[in-house]
Amino acid sequence: MSQRQIILDTETTGLYPENGDRLVEFAGLEMINRQMTDSNLHLYVHPERDMPEEAAKVHGLTIDVLEAKNAPPFAQVGKQIADFIRGAELIIHNAKFDVGFLNMEFRRMGLPSIEELGCKVTDTLAMAREMFPGQKASLDALCNRFSVDRSKRVLHGALIDCELLGEVYLAMTRQQFDLMGGEVEEEGEVKQTVIAETKRTSQLKVIKANADELAAHEKYLDDLGEACVWRKAETSDEANAGASA
Repeated sequence: MSQRQIILDTETTGLYPENGDRLVEFAGLEMINRQMTDSNLHLYVHPERDMPEEAAKVHGLTIDVLEAKNAPPFAQVGKQIADFIRGAELIIHNAKFDVGFLNMEFRRMGLPSIEELGCKVTDTLAMAREMFPGQKASLDALCNRFSVDRSKRVLHGALIDCELLGEVYLAMTRQQFDLMGGEVEEEGEVKQTVIAETKRTSQLKVIKANADELAAHEKYLDDLGEACVWRKAETSDEANAGASA
């Protein structure tokens, strides 16, 4: 059976889990064999502290909004999150951030860390930086690069970001998947892709250079002077031909 993959994202009160910031939203979308399933988990979480104004501007979640949604504290949903992600490959954009917050929250409850839950973590930010060095690697930039519609993303949100990241991840890994030559259906079984035979004509049409093109080529080689490798190769070939004659 193929390993479960979870497209995962969180929203928080800030950037530093070790300095008192808390998780306020969790979203995980399950994917198996590159197909989204109906097994998803989306939760709002009460941080049991204030919500900094700058954080609320990013995701739109104030304490009033969370209380209106009857958001429970993490202590009430932590085990549910841990059970959902257990043993899965987690696909996360900037994984260090989300893993840091989840491990902090798990630790507060005495739950196993993500590593202890047997999860493998794949960071799409690191993937993007390797694939496109020196270029923007934010989720927005990758959506633009792969023509993923992000018009519904007015604010950052764990659920919408997971949906976008899922499409981006599939686009980023499509070529790698295609090179496998098929889809993995069951462990040890591969569905082979049938590749049509390329038909070629028995003879290829050869178009030779005309006099003007040959003259232009010779002038270009003359301009290169002693650096011309082509001329050196020609001289070597002629010498070899003379020696064997």
